[in-house]
Amino acid sequence: MLFNSYPFLFLYLPLTLIAFLILRRWHRSLAIGGLLLASLIFYGVWNPRDVLLLLGSILFNFWVGQRLQQPPSEMTPTGRRLWLQLGIGIDLALLGYYKYAGFVGENLDALLGLHLDLSGIVLPLGISFFTFTQIAFLVDCYRGEVREGRLLDYGLFVTYFPHLIAGPVLHHKDMMPQFRSEALSHFRWADFSVGATLFTLGLFKKVIFADGIAPFARAVFDSPFGTPGVIEAWGGALAFTFQLYFDFSGYSDMAIGLSLLFGVRLPINFDSPYQARSLIDFWRRWHMTLSRFLRDYLYFSLGGNRKGPVRRYLNLWLTMLLGGLWHGAGWTYLAWGALHGFYLI
Repeated sequence: MLFNSYPFLFLYLPLTLIAFLILRRWHRSLAIGGLLLASLIFYGVWNPRDVLLLLGSILFNFWVGQRLQQPPSEMTPTGRRLWLQLGIGIDLALLGYYKYAGFVGENLDALLGLHLDLSGIVLPLGISFFTFTQIAFLVDCYRGEVREGRLLDYGLFVTYFPHLIAGPVLHHKDMMPQFRSEALSHFRWADFSVGATLFTLGLFKKVIFADGIAPFARAVFDSPFGTPGVIEAWGGALAFTFQLYFDFSGYSDMAIGLSLLFGVRLPINFDSPYQARSLIDFWRRWHMTLSRFLRDYLYFSLGGNRKGPVRRYLNLWLTMLLGGLWHGAGWTYLAWGALHGFYLI
């Protein structure tokens, strides 16, 4: 169910909003439970079988998080490290199977002729986002920065439908205080009006700009007439550049606006990235929550800039290489990440 689809706009969203407004008048937990159920329905519309995968991932990570939150007197540092490695390892294995097994299989087939048939693996919706969200939760638990004892709240944090399709990547410490706040039980016209405005602007970006530009990009990239000329190639590249921006930026605006309708603030994900003065400035403005995640949980974990300039540049390059692979399973994504890492260096 897309944010710009008629079923979402005229059926799902009004019913979910009305149910939430009614439930939160009775009790906060009812409102949280209602939003969790609505988010699972939203997710299940794409593929009902994937709901079981999502629920299994939530239960597993919550369980590991509980182990990591035990006081030092009940678990040794080595034990905590092993629990963290287990949690992250299972999360990455799940992501790797669904997102990258086909890519690996194709390349092994090309190199070794193994004839692996992995075409039946279907990528679950939003698996990259809910995997990264939960890895960040486990790392924060390991660092002692968060404590979470309510499965209901944690389930909503992971499944919250405004961010499930295209982000932003959420942090536990940013969202849980809002879910537990008494303000969640009160309707605020300011939030509702700003949310409706942001959603409308994002919808305009997506439907008018992104979808309106898309045919010009497809005419070049999917052309049956062979290699385009210089003018056509530049036109197609620029059309795709702006289609990609307005699509992603529009979805991010819609996500923030939708969440404000329910009184919950999501982090800003775009800050006019095409006005950036350098590649460094660009990555401070484009998909900001992903950039923060890669910095806080990958670049710093690799050592950051603490081990000299050579190691710093290697860590930066590896971070962007893996960031490229996160965007998609393909050599072009790896090349894109490697180039951006080189440009940042």
